[in-house]
Amino acid sequence: MTSVSPDARRIWRGVRLPLAVVLLILVTGTLLVLVQGEQTTGALEPGSYEPGGSRALATLLEREGVKITTVHTAAELKGAAAGATVLITQPAYVPKRAFADIRRDAGHVVLVQPSPGTVDEVLPGVRVNGQLETETRAPDCQAEDPLAAGSATMGGLKYAATQPRASDCYGGSYLEVPGPQGTVTVLGAPAPLTNEWLDSEGNAALAMRMLGKHERLVWYLPTPADPSLENEKKPLSELIPAGWSYAALQAGVAVVLLALWRSRRLGPVVTEPIPVVVRAAEATEGRARLYRKAKAAAHAGETLREAARARLRPLLGLTRDAEPAALVESVAGRTGRAPAEIGALLYGDPPADDTALVRLADGLDVVEREVERS
Repeated sequence: MTSVSPDARRIWRGVRLPLAVVLLILVTGTLLVLVQGEQTTGALEPGSYEPGGSRALATLLEREGVKITTVHTAAELKGAAAGATVLITQPAYVPKRAFADIRRDAGHVVLVQPSPGTVDEVLPGVRVNGQLETETRAPDCQAEDPLAAGSATMGGLKYAATQPRASDCYGGSYLEVPGPQGTVTVLGAPAPLTNEWLDSEGNAALAMRMLGKHERLVWYLPTPADPSLENEKKPLSELIPAGWSYAALQAGVAVVLLALWRSRRLGPVVTEPIPVVVRAAEATEGRARLYRKAKAAAHAGETLREAARARLRPLLGLTRDAEPAALVESVAGRTGRAPAEIGALLYGDPPADDTALVRLADGLDVVEREVERS
């Protein structure tokens, strides 16, 4: 007889092609990772190639001789900002006391889309004045960098300043605020700094002029995990305006008054005569007659057994969910009867007629009395 089972050679011929494909994929993936090296992701990350990243801008700045230092916490920033341009991508996550140090040490500070609350705390005299659609806009101002760059993709938040020397451009989405230590530039949208929009209009020129004023650029990517922010967290009670406490008090008083108005007034207990008094024995007899009329001896027998089991369990120290075998063994041990006899009595076949039902009732009654006396 010739064997048809595959041998090792046939198995190898069948799997070598899939194995080669898998190995090729693994080798190719490994080579790509080694060639590309470590990559970062995230909005305005100088090492990110994503549309919202800023790898293209960082490359252009480095080609022009600007040394870029990336930091993520206020502790890393300390000392690095001296005489440099500082780009803050998420001003809301910068510790408030760190802004004063940054403005004192840095030669130029660029804030990307600071919120109204952040602007109020770190830039007195500057406020958010609305929002603009992000689109190509003309400078419409006399500031040096916007005039040299020309039209750019700007929008987002719109800012206004009360200082006479401040310059707002691109419809208010670009604001320069000069100060004794240096200039602060506020951008209403990050579009001109991203890979997606850098090659459009004058975005590259505007970004290069803003961030290339000094030989060093500190690229500050704040994070909510900065330990310096722990000391600035406020309890919830301090974040609630004072007027809300009075409003809550008034609402509480109104709710109490409404409850008193709508609540039910409970008077003295009123006794009501029961129209018909049915004794327990009569109710039992009536139920038995219904069972007899319906010829439900089997159902009546199961009812008697369940009641007997429910009374026996506490007498034997068993729980309500005790297994039938445990109940049978306990009753047999207390009464001295055979387990088979107790099992047939408590869990046997249903009675077929009234005579069998009477015998079952008598047997259950006898067993209960024996357990009680034991």
